[in-house]
Amino acid sequence: MKTFKILLIALASLLITSCSEDKMDEINQDVNNALTMSAQSELPDAILKSAFETTGTDIAWYATVYVEHSAGTWAQSSDADKRVGQTSGTLFNNNWGSLYDVLMILDDMLKKTDPETGDEDNPYARAIAQILTAYNLAVLTDMWGEVPWTEALKGAEDLQPVYDKQSEIYPKIIQYLDDGIATMNTVTTFSTVGDYIYGGSSATAKAKWIKAANSLKARYALRLSNVDASAATKALAVISSGFAGNADNFVFARYEASATGENPWYQFLADRTHLSASQTLYNLMTARSDPRIPAYFLQVGGVYNPAPNGTALETQGGVYSTSAITASGQLAPTPMMTYHELKFIEAEAKFRTSDATWQASLQAAIEANFLFHGLTQAAGTTYFTTSVVPLLTAGNELKEILTQKYIALYEHEAIEAYNDYRRVPSFLTLNNPNNLTSSGGFVWRFPYPTSEISSNSANIPDIDVFTDKVWWAGGSEN
Repeated sequence: MKTFKILLIALASLLITSCSEDKMDEINQDVNNALTMSAQSELPDAILKSAFETTGTDIAWYATVYVEHSAGTWAQSSDADKRVGQTSGTLFNNNWGSLYDVLMILDDMLKKTDPETGDEDNPYARAIAQILTAYNLAVLTDMWGEVPWTEALKGAEDLQPVYDKQSEIYPKIIQYLDDGIATMNTVTTFSTVGDYIYGGSSATAKAKWIKAANSLKARYALRLSNVDASAATKALAVISSGFAGNADNFVFARYEASATGENPWYQFLADRTHLSASQTLYNLMTARSDPRIPAYFLQVGGVYNPAPNGTALETQGGVYSTSAITASGQLAPTPMMTYHELKFIEAEAKFRTSDATWQASLQAAIEANFLFHGLTQAAGTTYFTTSVVPLLTAGNELKEILTQKYIALYEHEAIEAYNDYRRVPSFLTLNNPNNLTSSGGFVWRFPYPTSEISSNSANIPDIDVFTDKVWWAGGSEN
């Protein structure tokens, strides 16, 4: 009997201990800060980071100054205009980290939804992750050239990844897009919850993501026009499967009228006023009697007063004209790729392949851009007929195609304008005198960040941002 009582006591003690440990495990978990989440739950964060951090902030703000869409007239933007400190590794530390952060999230989504090794059956989220990986990876290599990729995203397992050549990264970008299209085509039943780009009608969302992927394929194909003789042909092969109109635009349009939820360009102007209208862009538009001028720029004292690139006064407003697009753009969408960009790509690709219909594509691009900025298609048609066609003389065609694209991409699409100039610099005369100084020059690529310099210096390519172009712009690779 005594033995039986001892066993009961021991058993009760064991149960109490076990129950207490289980309960303590629950108590020690922060249910509001999950350690793991589904790919569907990661989707909104990946989209928001791609639009806001990759597309909508510092990278674009520096690009707009370098390519003279805007003039930097205060603080860091003025330094960029004057080419002060543009080799510093601190400039883009945050952007580099943000890009690898979103790529890590996307990589986690791909692992979770892998048909062979993953534990989630979610081809819709997987397809978007593949497309966004291509998009973010392209921005990364376009800005810096050689970057870690094949050995990247491993955390503590590899703190010193090698740098991949851009010529090896670009085929991977196209493969991600091809995989994304193929995966999206397999989707039958799915949820668009968390899809901040095309979420809503499931059938429409699926089709539009495929159009976006094909449009990006056209962009990245033509990007290689200096290194691939078939670049224009490859671009044309997918354009018909891309955007069919402005309703298909690959844009993030979920901003809110709050200090933490508004468009980042609007926030940058309202809080800092670092940028002013550019003399270079304004002169191009006035020479063409461009009716978009009032939609693009604000007047100061009843007149337009653009800032001279590279020599402007330092001011936080009140002296030079600023962007009308941004000033009224608290909720303006962030364009990751637009229909008008695709039609400009089509016009250039057709011209390069001697397709006689290139002028029709150019007209369609301009008309789409007019609509994008709240003007009428008829106004775009008149502008094309009266101001653009007379400039399409023999030998000047490609220059004017790219000039019209440059004008159309102001201001929130500055990254692509910067890429175009680096790819075909002969189309545009930049006026910043600091592009020609012995102590500076045009910034052909971004400096590597201090985070890499301090932890991975043995693998960082030796580059000069003022002289060394990225591979697709005609530069050599280390």
